[in-house]
Amino acid sequence: MPISALQVARTGLEAQDVRMRVIANNLANVGTTGFKKDRANFATLAYQDARTAGQRSSGETAYATGLNLGTGVSVQSTSQIVTQGAMQTTNNALDLALDGDGYFQVEMPGGQMGYTRAGNFALSSEGQVVTQQGYVLQPAITVPEGAGSITVSPDGIVSAVLPGEAEPAELGQIQVASFTNAAGLQAIGDNFLVETAGSGAAQLAPGGELGRGNIRQGMLEASNVNIVEELVGMIECQRAYEINSKMISSVDEMLRNANQTL
Repeated sequence: MPISALQVARTGLEAQDVRMRVIANNLANVGTTGFKKDRANFATLAYQDARTAGQRSSGETAYATGLNLGTGVSVQSTSQIVTQGAMQTTNNALDLALDGDGYFQVEMPGGQMGYTRAGNFALSSEGQVVTQQGYVLQPAITVPEGAGSITVSPDGIVSAVLPGEAEPAELGQIQVASFTNAAGLQAIGDNFLVETAGSGAAQLAPGGELGRGNIRQGMLEASNVNIVEELVGMIECQRAYEINSKMISSVDEMLRNANQTL
């Protein structure tokens, strides 16, 4: 059954609506620590072959070109753009930023591991380094009561001056997670990602090793959303939506005129 231009234009409206939703989410998270913007990817729908190239046009000749009619567009996927966000200095000892690739690993409720670029950590009542939601950084690091001068080296070694001691004591080392296919991670909200079959298993190593980023203490990574780029994309998306709407109106008028004439 032939696909009408009305149906093709409808797919365009739906695709641009999804793209606008992606842009809206990017702009909404322009101030979210460690946020990575998304991009909508489009793909053509199946083509209807009214005539294929090489098909016989007569007993002695063949068509040089075919007659292929597209049936519209669909949103194929969304891709996370993992470019580095700007580093913002906070001078908070438990604010950590990854200067390069990788993710902090935390234990979520139920024992599931979550991964995040947001390094605005704090101490729990037991002295453990946790996220703002209270999820424990993995491997777990506990700061004894009364400890001062907490320092974190670029490779993740956490040290602090303990009561009655003159020299800093090592408390543990933060590991940075990486994935074979980081684009396959699934976002679940609250700045967290979880691994999937497409991402592969997490591989842990100290910061600065095997391509992982260094850990910067007293800093946070800002969102990598560029407001100007998103506004340009929003205007382009709006115009495309209007054109598809106009297409539906035009085809409807053509069909009405055809019905009246016939």
